[in-house]
Amino acid sequence: MHMPNLERRVQILLDEPRYRRVASEARRRRVSVAAVVRDAIDQMASGTEIRKDAIAQVLAAEQMAVPSDPADLRRELDAGHERLA
Repeated sequence: MHMPNLERRVQILLDEPRYRRVASEARRRRVSVAAVVRDAIDQMASGTEIRKDAIAQVLAAEQMAVPSDPADLRRELDAGHERLA
């Protein structure tokens, strides 16, 4: 296994249940706790992947009627944002 050039040191504090989980996974894989943490970071979606997923969801959404008057559309969007707040 090729070890990348590691340049940054990070210190994290974990509660006991989280530490036991990550340590158990490290033992299962026969790697260090740090390697498990690095792998978890590598599994995180990138900003590009998140945007692509959001676009795919929008494109897959059911079509809906859109008001022809932009002012009506603005009011509808504002009402939707107020409901979410």
